[in-house]
Order: sequence, then C-alpha cells, then structure tokens
Amino acid sequence: MQGASTAGSSRSSTRENGGVFQTGAGVRTLPPEFSRIVSGFVFLPAGSKRDERQVGEEKLVNEDYKIWKKNSPFLYELRILLDLVFDMVITHALEWPTLTAQWFPDIERPEGKDYTLQRLLIGTHTSDGEQNYLQIAQVQLPKGNPEVDADKYDEERGGPVYIFDRTRHTSTPSADGMCNPEIKLVGHEKEGYGMSWHPRKEGLLLTASEDKTVCAWDIRGVTKEKRQMDPAGVYTGHTAWVEDVAWSELIDPLFASVGDDKKLLLWDTRTPTVRKPTFSVDAHAAEVNCVAFNPKNETLLATGSSDKTVALWDMRNLRHRLHSLEGHQDEILQLGWCPHNESVLASSGGDRRLNIWDLSRIGDEQGPEDVDDGLPELLFVHGGHTNKISDFSWNPNEEWVMCSVAEDNICQVWQMASNIYNVEEPDGDVEMGE
Repeated sequence: MQGASTAGSSRSSTRENGGVFQTGAGVRTLPPEFSRIVSGFVFLPAGSKRDERQVGEEKLVNEDYKIWKKNSPFLYELRILLDLVFDMVITHALEWPTLTAQWFPDIERPEGKDYTLQRLLIGTHTSDGEQNYLQIAQVQLPKGNPEVDADKYDEERGGPVYIFDRTRHTSTPSADGMCNPEIKLVGHEKEGYGMSWHPRKEGLLLTASEDKTVCAWDIRGVTKEKRQMDPAGVYTGHTAWVEDVAWSELIDPLFASVGDDKKLLLWDTRTPTVRKPTFSVDAHAAEVNCVAFNPKNETLLATGSSDKTVALWDMRNLRHRLHSLEGHQDEILQLGWCPHNESVLASSGGDRRLNIWDLSRIGDEQGPEDVDDGLPELLFVHGGHTNKISDFSWNPNEEWVMCSVAEDNICQVWQMASNIYNVEEPDGDVEMGE
C-alpha cells in the first residue's frame, strides 16, 4: 500500500500486561489502567462555563484518540516477552509533562532473560513554583538483534545551561529543592530551547536562546576550582529568537541554526567572524522551529516550521528547497532522522501527530485507493497522544522503536507493525522524486 498508515487505521495503546517501566523510585509493571485513558468526560467546578469551541475541540481530540486506540492492533508490532504477547505501545502516565525525551545509547542484556534494559532521559515541566528535575527511566524491551552504537553520551538541558554528572546525584530530587550541577554555563541573557552536542568531539556544545544568539561551549576546560564557564563564541546572525541549533553529523566544523526570523543559517567554526553566517536562507513562510542534519548524507538537512511544512535542503544548492513534506495540521516542533535508514525522517508538532516519512517514496505512483492515505512518502502517522507532542527520540539500538512525550503527561514507547516498513530497501544514496 502506498501512502501513510494514519491514526484512523492505527493500533491499540498498551495491552493489559503491557510491559515494565522503571524510574529512580523502582520497577513498576504497567497495570491495565495505564492503557485505559479516560476520554469523553470533562469535570467542571460549580458555576464554570466552557466556550463551545473549546468543548468541540476536546470532543474532536477524544474521538481521534478513540479511533487510534480501536485500530492500533493493526499498526503496531506484536512481540513475545515472558510468554506474553503484547502490543509494542508502552504507555506511562507521568506526574508532570516533559518537554524532552532522549534514548541513552547503552543497552543491557541480562543473561537468561528475553528482554533488554534500556534507559531514557526525560524531564519535568512543572507549575506553581514546583521544582523541575531530570529523570532517568529504565524500560524493558524484547530482545532484538541490533548493532550497538555506544558512543560517549553527554547529558544536558537547562537554562542558564547546567551540566550534570548523573552518577553524582540521587534518584529523587533533594528535599531542599536546590539545583547542584557540576558545571554552569553562563552567557545567554534569556531562556533557550535548542541544544546540540557535537556528535564526534567530546565536550563541544551549542545552545540557542531567545536573546537571538547561539553560544558555543567547550566544557573540557572545566576544573574542580572553576565550575562556571563563559562561552567560547557567541554567534549573532539572527534577528529574532533562535529556536534550534544542530551540529552537522558528518562535517566537523559545520552547524546550522534556525529561528523566528524564518531563516536557516549555516555556520563554519573555522571562520573568524561570529556575526555573519556562511549561508543565510529565507527558509519558510513562518517561524522555523527545528533543524536536523541527515546522519548518513552530508549534504542533506531538514527544517520544520510553524507554516506546517518540513523543508528538505541540499547544501550544495540552497537557493531552492529540494522538497516540501506536507501532512501536518499545525506547527512542526521537532525533527529526527532515523539512525538506521537514511531515507526516513520523523516530525511532530502541535497537531498531536508524529509523522514518519520515507523520502525514497517521493514521486511514487498512487492508485485511487491510496490517495486518501496522503502523500506516498508519508509512511506512518502515530496518533496516540491527546495533546501537543513535545519531543521524541529514535532508539539507537532497536530499529523502528521510538519514544514520544506530550503535554498530556504521557510517555509512550512504541514500534509500528513490520509490514508497514518492511519493504525492499533502495540501493545507493537517497534520491528525491521530481
């Protein structure tokens, strides 16, 4: 079948015996109620009023979720774990929503067990003055046959920018609410969101901020006596908030930044100037929220925007975008290339959807029955969240396994059914259709 497998033909959340999720507080087997999210009921305090439009939107979200849950057994992979067959959608309700999710690169394979132990880095987005903190969760996944890429891993997030050594901190927040990072990076004047560790050079970090700047850091110069650092460079090419920044996966000195000025800027750290980028592109018709370099093709990168499109770019010719991926109904907030397949890209946004695209299918012919499923390159649509998707992460050890988190306080680990992606792989570099 060409086109996407959509939320309308999706697959059930978690089976009753859905899996095991572990946090710093201990191991917990997911009970049935984690897979039964109540929908359709809104409890209001006495005397309160609801805008009819808001009620209508809530009904639409609830109906979308019911459709996804009803049809999800057809779209997500079935696996065997401890003689129990379960859907590869593990749903865990968090105390607070998290704005970030990222797999650690390590994997543990307990002897005599039919599962692997893998870790996730998540955070909190609290309210009413509650302390924010980072969390490391452990997930049990059925054994596969992946190749392990155990590159060194740096932990990050914060603003001002705080660097933590996870081995020096307890599994629960301290009672005094004090934040005690190993390193404090001071340079931005306002909050920031974008952050990127260099994929090959340990200790090199980029951060993006609402102060319209990108800061470059080298934390290898930290000592026990000097735990606070100033930036090694401050790049000032943007004229509005800088939303995201990313190192090139294959070209060491190159990085990209995007922002609310609708621009994509490319920078070469070998040049002495920090005020003028190597290339400046008017990339979108609205704010540009995210950027990602392809990990296997050095000339290919993608940008996502509030104009609801993903743009593909060839760095050899930036005058025109290669292709536009159109399938979202709201702003695009995150992008991520598949680490196992250079033609596969994921995007998520405010429409509660996580789309998976296969660029090798661009331009494929579609029959009349396939047109309603969307563009041929739209491989899959994950519709398991009921609010804006904040972040997602490809599992580096298990092919096609993903984690996604949303403002509905839900963290999901899932894998689409193999019949959706198990097609003959094209040879050679990615080629875009006309």
